[in-house]
Amino acid sequence: MSARPIFVVAGVGNSSGTGGASARIFAKAGYNIALISRESESLHKFAAELKTGDTDAAAFPISEYNYKEVQSAFRAVRGRWPHADVRVALFNAGFGVWKPFLQLTEEEVDRVADTNVKAAFAFAREAIGAFQGQTLDARGKRGTLLFTGATASLRGNTTTSAFSAAKFALRSLSQSLSKEFGKENIHVAHAVIDGGIATDLSKSRRGEEWAANPDLSLSPEGIAKAYLYLVNQDRSAWTWELDLRPAHEKW
Repeated sequence: MSARPIFVVAGVGNSSGTGGASARIFAKAGYNIALISRESESLHKFAAELKTGDTDAAAFPISEYNYKEVQSAFRAVRGRWPHADVRVALFNAGFGVWKPFLQLTEEEVDRVADTNVKAAFAFAREAIGAFQGQTLDARGKRGTLLFTGATASLRGNTTTSAFSAAKFALRSLSQSLSKEFGKENIHVAHAVIDGGIATDLSKSRRGEEWAANPDLSLSPEGIAKAYLYLVNQDRSAWTWELDLRPAHEKW
């Protein structure tokens, strides 16, 4: 019996958002789950929650999102399951600062760049390196690398100079990798999340009524299902970028 494939996600938070929903969806789809996120009690509880039936899951905590820590965590994932293939890697981590340009500090710019760009580079490098050593799967691909984007990936605004610059960079990285590694049957895709996601934090700010209305809020599970769709695409019709928004979102 072959080992279950591995789904690696960076950026889980308290598991109420896109990262947590994706981990649950891919666990149900037959993957073992590797959770790379900031150290927290909820991270380890979530890993334990996912370990049901044939599903194995493990937490790989980091103190902050930077190149070295993400690189080390990803290598630990491969050490945990040395005989299994990493078939899907989702970079879902993000950090934003919303304030006027002249009020931004050097420390804030550094953290935005470290989380959204440098950590993404490390994650992508480790994922692609893993994919390159693997045989083609039943769909003719070696692996799928996914990036979670945002409205700020496509346009800046009055208080998003740092965040948007970083999200533009992440989108450009994903496009470049898609073009470079598609010829090796490695699928790279970027998702523009254009709207508010119904996480615990957003519910506390916008209310349960907003979160419960699929016309107004993005469901984390809906995003996760879109990611699974990307992974299951036939290689004759791959998507590089899709945008997701609730039905009544103004755009």
